[in-house]
Amino acid sequence: MADTPTRRAATEHGKPQLDLDNAVWQSSGRGTGDVQIAFVEGFVAMRDRRATGGPALVFTPGEWRAFVLGARDGEFDLG
Repeated sequence: MADTPTRRAATEHGKPQLDLDNAVWQSSGRGTGDVQIAFVEGFVAMRDRRATGGPALVFTPGEWRAFVLGARDGEFDLG
């Protein structure tokens, strides 16, 4: 039986490659968002819900916390 390659998250310096094959992906409660997140090995992975086979971004807990706080404060609002 041939080994199948595991899909791994894109990595940055200092972050491990994460095996995302068994990640439990979550969407917004309203189901209207374009991204999904998964908590994997102490990190937060984020992917495009419309391209689930594509790459995922990986955040440390501190990076994720800063992102969420910025979003709550309107830091990323377009208008």
